[in-house]
Amino acid sequence: MTAIRFAAEQDVELILKFIKKLAVFEHLEHEVVATPEILREWIFEKKKAEVIFAVNNEGREVGMALFFHNFSTFLGRAGIYLEDLIVLPEYRHQGFGKMLLHALAKICVERGCGRFEWSCLKWNENALNFYQQWGAHTLEDWVTLRIDGETLQRLGN
Repeated sequence: MTAIRFAAEQDVELILKFIKKLAVFEHLEHEVVATPEILREWIFEKKKAEVIFAVNNEGREVGMALFFHNFSTFLGRAGIYLEDLIVLPEYRHQGFGKMLLHALAKICVERGCGRFEWSCLKWNENALNFYQQWGAHTLEDWVTLRIDGETLQRLGN
């Protein structure tokens, strides 16, 4: 039987493996600076993010979703932001992505969250089509902005 399970602290190496596989898929492997120590600190010690795995019938983790809570001032309640969702290539089109999305939506509902959001690369048409089949819609009036690296350091000092 397939299942969803929350990650435990001993899963930091596995979480990093999934992150690296996603980075390769997105052609962004040069941006990965996370280490097991960093992940342990931020996910398990500071509790700034959570991870769930999709587990197949053999007990192997074949998909992962990393998420955290954000907050909507308009709704006056938290939401969930999905940072990363990945299903290993050999397990795609078998329902594991759906399992992860369903589990995240269930967590949102159980926790009383007002919305569930994420970003998707514009070129990833397969993912966009998959998400839209689930009822997700793009926010045409919103643009994602980011400050990082040297600019963040300069602005923060």
